[in-house]
Amino acid sequence: MRDKVRWGIAGTGTIANSFAADFRFAPHASLVAVSSRSAQKAESFAARFGGLRSYQGIEALAAAPDIDAIYIASRNAEHLQQATLALAAGKAVLVEKPLTTSSADARALATAAGGTFAMEALWTCFLPAISRVRDLLAVGTLGAIRHVRAELAYEKPFDAVSRFFDPALGGGSLLDLGIYPIALCLNLFGEPRSVDGSWKRAPTGVDTSAKIKLTYGGFDAALGCGFDRNGHNRFVIEGERGTLVIDAPFLKASRLFVSTGGPARKLLAFNGKAAHRLARHLPLPGLTRHENPFPGSGLQFEIEAASAAILEGRGEHPSMPLSASIKALEIIETIRAKTPHAG
Repeated sequence: MRDKVRWGIAGTGTIANSFAADFRFAPHASLVAVSSRSAQKAESFAARFGGLRSYQGIEALAAAPDIDAIYIASRNAEHLQQATLALAAGKAVLVEKPLTTSSADARALATAAGGTFAMEALWTCFLPAISRVRDLLAVGTLGAIRHVRAELAYEKPFDAVSRFFDPALGGGSLLDLGIYPIALCLNLFGEPRSVDGSWKRAPTGVDTSAKIKLTYGGFDAALGCGFDRNGHNRFVIEGERGTLVIDAPFLKASRLFVSTGGPARKLLAFNGKAAHRLARHLPLPGLTRHENPFPGSGLQFEIEAASAAILEGRGEHPSMPLSASIKALEIIETIRAKTPHAG
């Protein structure tokens, strides 16, 4: 029985480069090939990472007999077509977030998988710090959850043809940024009872920012995302006995603060940079810091998780099932169905 999954990458952009670089930290995976629409870009990428085969087009990559799985690192609007093509060739797929640009497309991808492994590459949910959060919640460190709040916002100058703002490329802050706090809520707390929210419209029609409210039994999650500002970018869970903060930027979590009372808990209630700088460095009563550093970019954890599931013959990973990816897109569509505000 093989102990490594042989991977190919479809795409040569920034995230593909980070993904390729982190294979050195993934003992059960090996990178063997790359494809791009441009033969020159594929050849350059292959040379940069040493010894990779290069292909022009995903069709040739999918046809290679010694590749087990393909990481789809193309633009959002291309995810469904490329993942479906790879699945039809019998390859497992790991699709960069968002899985697709609509829940209907995500359901079509799930149907196309038909038991072949398919997963959204939402790396945050596989980081060691997030595993620590799950453990702390499981043992009741915070008591009953009372409120969750999170924000992921990075200012982007408006550019109608950029991937952030072009609807034809799958643009919008919800698909690019909002997917992270939504997915993490689904991962930690399951499906909400109801969804509400609002959004602001960019000149191209996509959302330049959004607010999301997920209602659970006993608490709400107030989430935000946007290209119109630089946010605090933390994920905060408030319980009856304590507060947990995933420090900024929470999408690549490496540090947690947990406070069970006293001035530390009040300090964690603030979103200001100064307050969290103090939390990082001062020895405060009632405050525990959990450091979870990792080498590289942190993508090795999703590579290893997907590889392990593939080697086990699974069609999905239990921490990131396709049903959760579909639900996240349904939540985004519920928000986008609201009448937008002017951006």
